[in-house]
Amino acid sequence: MNFKELGINENFQVILKNLGITTPTPIQEQSIPAIKEGNDVIAMAQTGTGKTLAFLLPIFENINPKTESVQCLIITPTRELAIQITDEANKLKGAKSINILAAYGGKDIASQIRKLKNSIHMIIATPGRLIDHINRDTVNLKGLKTLIIDEADQMLLMGFKKEVEDIIKETPRTRQTLCFSATIDSDVKKLAYKYMKNPISISAEKESVTLENIKQHVVETTDRKKQEALFNVLDQDRAFMAIIFCRTKIRVDALEEAMHNKGYNCEKLHSDILQSKRERIMKAFRGGDIQYLIATDVAARGLDISGVSHIYNYDIPESPESYIHRIGRTGRAGESGYTCMFIAQRDVGILNDIEEAIGFKIDRR
Repeated sequence: MNFKELGINENFQVILKNLGITTPTPIQEQSIPAIKEGNDVIAMAQTGTGKTLAFLLPIFENINPKTESVQCLIITPTRELAIQITDEANKLKGAKSINILAAYGGKDIASQIRKLKNSIHMIIATPGRLIDHINRDTVNLKGLKTLIIDEADQMLLMGFKKEVEDIIKETPRTRQTLCFSATIDSDVKKLAYKYMKNPISISAEKESVTLENIKQHVVETTDRKKQEALFNVLDQDRAFMAIIFCRTKIRVDALEEAMHNKGYNCEKLHSDILQSKRERIMKAFRGGDIQYLIATDVAARGLDISGVSHIYNYDIPESPESYIHRIGRTGRAGESGYTCMFIAQRDVGILNDIEEAIGFKIDRR
């Protein structure tokens, strides 16, 4: 299967080829035809499976540049993900000149309002900032063709259900609705079926496939000795580029301070950090100028960063799904990856659930 067989315009094929993308991923193979045909779609796909292009490519095909109304709206839970999707969309503009606006908090709303006075075909937004524009009457969604709810599970987890429903009420009933999510639980299904018309369900390859290239270890320790255990492992591994996950912002702050004091090249990422600084940190990390990124799950959600060699779970994730999301950021594109998780006695129950989900007992280090 190739992009031509999926009905993707030759101009887009050229851009994809220049980006080194020649073969569609499973989620793209399944989603693109269904979306192009105008179906509502519920798609389950992990970060790194190519889901952004799975919805952007057919949506670009469907947008009419001569129509001045907003034709596509993508709502996403975090600023970082909005930026990432916007970057992907801007790469496709060479094949079809459409006007794109990224609308998220932490950016000057006045400049967004100025852009909205011109013809905007696609808006990529976080719910809070979009509601702000709707309340100011600076965004009109009455001509919307397609609504995409990205990372729907995380959106609900972060308490955006009311905002999402308020946004949907501003769109025409004739719209096409696409829901992409890493997990499809009962809450996501309720939201989806309430606002969608006979949606087609699509699922990418099972997550276990992505685990084959990742070597996994557990370090048994105590809360008091966990920091020392982490530093010992970091000094032994000397990772090229690593993400260290903590459960809360307070834990991120404390670990980042301790690591700085020890001389590690690290930065922290969570929602209390100014947006402009978060963007600088992500740019520096992607460029290899930062060795260790210390983050919460929410801040790192959806970030597809190539070159991450190691994932450290300083705090055990809350579920097996969350564990798989975290470690799936390494071992990409056939490369080998490594992950290490630090557990105290009280974490044994969740560890057992994780080992049952992945089908084997993780080696102790």
